[in-house]
Amino acid sequence: MNTSLPYHDPGIVTILIQTSFIFLLNIVNSVLDHTLYCGLLGQVLIGIAWGTPGAKWIPLHAEEVIVQLGYIGLVLLVYEGGLSTSFKSLKANFFLSIVVAITGITLPIALSFPLQGLAGASPLQAFAAGAALCSTSLGTTFTILSTSGLAATRLGVVLSSAAMMDDVVGLVMVQVISNLGGSATTIAPATIIRPILVSLAFAAMVPLACRFILKPATLLCNRHRERHLGGMAERVFCLRHTAFILHSAVLLALVTGASYAGTSNLFAAYIAGAVVSWWDDELPHPSHGGRTAMAADPTPSENQTTSPEPTMPPQRAQQSDDSVRPQQDSEPETAQSGKRETEGEKQRRRPSTPRKLTTGAQVYAAYYHQAVARILKPFFFASIGFSIPIRRLFAGRILWRGIVYTILMIIAKMACGLWLVRIPWPALIRNNLRSVKLKSRLPSLPHLWGKREKSTTTTPPPPTPVVPSPQSATSLSVPPIPPKPLSLYPPAILSLAMVARGEIGFLVSGLAESKGVFSPTSLPQDAPTDIFLITTLAIFLCTLISPLCVGLLVRRVKRLEGRRDRGATSVLGVWGVE
Repeated sequence: MNTSLPYHDPGIVTILIQTSFIFLLNIVNSVLDHTLYCGLLGQVLIGIAWGTPGAKWIPLHAEEVIVQLGYIGLVLLVYEGGLSTSFKSLKANFFLSIVVAITGITLPIALSFPLQGLAGASPLQAFAAGAALCSTSLGTTFTILSTSGLAATRLGVVLSSAAMMDDVVGLVMVQVISNLGGSATTIAPATIIRPILVSLAFAAMVPLACRFILKPATLLCNRHRERHLGGMAERVFCLRHTAFILHSAVLLALVTGASYAGTSNLFAAYIAGAVVSWWDDELPHPSHGGRTAMAADPTPSENQTTSPEPTMPPQRAQQSDDSVRPQQDSEPETAQSGKRETEGEKQRRRPSTPRKLTTGAQVYAAYYHQAVARILKPFFFASIGFSIPIRRLFAGRILWRGIVYTILMIIAKMACGLWLVRIPWPALIRNNLRSVKLKSRLPSLPHLWGKREKSTTTTPPPPTPVVPSPQSATSLSVPPIPPKPLSLYPPAILSLAMVARGEIGFLVSGLAESKGVFSPTSLPQDAPTDIFLITTLAIFLCTLISPLCVGLLVRRVKRLEGRRDRGATSVLGVWGVE
């Protein structure tokens, strides 16, 4: 028995193959991202060409390592999506995200039962195929959002949260399918209930823990730092390395707990990123000088908009802040007597430095971004290509059935975009709705396609001797209304992005094949079954079509948005607001 692995330098052929593999993954991704915003397509195709389905240039053991590293990249990619979560948009559009997710789950399963007549499938096999195609690829979704710059918008929040819910249901389907094959004749209730309850527990308990544990602990730590300026605690917590360790610990703890509890570790990674984003935006953070600043407090922003300070030129405003800040932070004797400050006192008057270095986005950019963008994420999409039996998918009996089934699955997911379509009410009903809003003095009415955020203005007070200017009077009496979107671009982007399937779909489909669910005799076979190949072809085509179409739409939207400087209407409207 070997006690160690003997070292052997790789041959030049291995070096050339792996080097060309990594280079082409990044080159193709860069070219397609800058042209069509769908670089992941090239990475999937390169995985097919270099891996087992194609030339088999990469050995099997190397493919297994790439799959493992690629999944780590997927976890970090979902974590980055959680970091960009806007809680105001998430709360305002939570109901919309739920109905979009339910639509994206039920319709693919319902439209999979035509496989009974199309491919001779049984109801159980049709359900298994629909279960494989009810989830949405999280890796593709977050890649599309980050590439197009829509991650922090309302549209991006609805899309990411709905895709996350689909992923949780996809994990439930994995547990169900795993008990459908072989000799299993019944499904234990715990198989279905456990993943759902654990996911709901994570979604409920983590916010409670943030509210009643993390928030008091942070405030207690802030008070200790303010009482001991320049102490060990302040110096340690202002280090970016400390933030990196804490953020990584939260990510690993939630992912590990979710895996052992029986829910999706990708769902836990998203929650971990959302927790870090909430901690950055919603809690006060003291600076070196001991003053506590709220990162995202609406009250200071309102005061800033109503005060005359923003009207000052930037240089003068900065000079005035610099001239006032030393008098606030240092002692009066030092400020007036002209005494030379020590280096420690100068360090205390830098409130923005630690704040910029320790946010979740800054830590991710410093420690994770390059490795994820250049190595781990390309490995993930290439690993999807490894699992596609491309040579068997183009047989005549498989190809036409797979194309028909793909069309059904595209229609099923594109129906999700109907929830974003604004109903063209008749003029009479529209005028009545406007009169109701004016009489009730509500800033906006709740509607099915998401709530507008609360207006930052309040009801005008009774008349006073002070006469406001016309501009201020207008801003106080009429709440700001976000622009309406132009045409159907937001619903189209949402529906086409939901079409993409990926890791969960291949996992459910492969599991149903290995467990004998797709086999006519309910036993595993050596050759892949027709239903498995049809399902895999539909997953593959949906994964290819979705980012390509979304990329073309985003390119068109950006071109139209460039005309806004010349007086054109906003394309995304309220859905493009962060």
